[in-house]
Amino acid sequence: MRLARPLIVYGIAGFGLAALIGLCGAASVVHEPEIDAVARPSPESFDPALVLRGAQLASVGDCVVCHSSDSGRPYAGSKALPTPFGTLYSDNVTPDEKTGIGNWSFPAFQRAMTQGVARDGSHLYPALPYEHFTHVGDDDLKAIYAFLMMRQPVQQSPPENDLLPGLGFRPLLAGWKLLFLRETNFRPDATQSAEWARGKYLVDGLGHCGGCHTPRNLLGAEDHSADLQGGLAEGWIAPALDASNPSANRWDTASLFEYLKSGVAKGHSAAAGPMGPVAEGLSRVEDADVHAISVYINSRMHPQNTSHEATAAQAVAEDRAAFADPTLLHAGELFTGACGGCHEPGAPMEVAGRPPLSSVSDMLMDDPRNAIQAVLQGVTPPSRKGPYMPAFANTLTDQQIADLLAYVRVRFTDAPVWPDLAAKVSAIRKEDAQ
Repeated sequence: MRLARPLIVYGIAGFGLAALIGLCGAASVVHEPEIDAVARPSPESFDPALVLRGAQLASVGDCVVCHSSDSGRPYAGSKALPTPFGTLYSDNVTPDEKTGIGNWSFPAFQRAMTQGVARDGSHLYPALPYEHFTHVGDDDLKAIYAFLMMRQPVQQSPPENDLLPGLGFRPLLAGWKLLFLRETNFRPDATQSAEWARGKYLVDGLGHCGGCHTPRNLLGAEDHSADLQGGLAEGWIAPALDASNPSANRWDTASLFEYLKSGVAKGHSAAAGPMGPVAEGLSRVEDADVHAISVYINSRMHPQNTSHEATAAQAVAEDRAAFADPTLLHAGELFTGACGGCHEPGAPMEVAGRPPLSSVSDMLMDDPRNAIQAVLQGVTPPSRKGPYMPAFANTLTDQQIADLLAYVRVRFTDAPVWPDLAAKVSAIRKEDAQ
């Protein structure tokens, strides 16, 4: 699951497609006016309570993850964001007046968040998910603005974006917005509870969960007809958050809340890949808001349950070792050596709470991408507690990983072996190295 910014950013639009470029040629004359610079607001101008609320909302939006490079200062930008159209680098959103947003007024910040236009009038790439932020109320935007203006200023400019030829021409983004940006305020459903409405507001808005958990069209925009039906994030599959969710153990509000707050929930695998930082951010968010998110997602997963409080169903642990393909016996030996200490039924780590492999969603999916990524990259718990899995990218070959996953799939599920596994492992390993 993924509840925050889309860490693999598809939202640059389908530049490079001749049809869109032709359309955007007409839109390239669209000009957004510059908003006058202001003196950096003084810290005394912000109510401390407003700043604290902004900190909570920024954690829901996972802002620090995209706007901090791996070795840089928080919110100073320069993080590389790989996309199908090249690499973008995030902007500095500290209150530095030269390289950040220190001379931005609130109207300039509001326009950037909801319309994707910088203070100087230039169009911003939809790596900033303004598709979702258009649903965020002005009071919440003011709180986030206050929080950012209270950060430590850092003078740092991001590197130049490395995009396919022609895609750095920002007026093209005006055409993309004409096609896909829907500026609509959030409207609660009068038939639902206030908590459900709060959860939907956070999921659709600041949480921008659809950025990862909704598929995208060829032009890089979310397919709203398939809202929360699964997508791709940083090379990982972001599973569906509706009734088609592949989990063997059914989610309920309690397990969703536990997972979102800690990255771990009983009967489910730990948050991995881009979901790890989301859970880490949500661990700092007030329980009431995380519970509201859980209530809303639970209702999407169990739409026929009118109470929206479906009880989690636990899958029965399977071990089909006796039925394993004899040609995979060598992989069984590899499993014993590399994985058995944690994943062999009855092993101390498995008994201590690690979910059986028969209930791990990655092993049940039609696409092996997440299972491959988990073996290549490992799993690091977002908090100090939780299951840890080392990365095997440097110790196992593509063929060994393919054999290992084939063995696990046959032994612990009743699903067939994924086809062309070795080739898929090789392709994903190359993706990760880029």
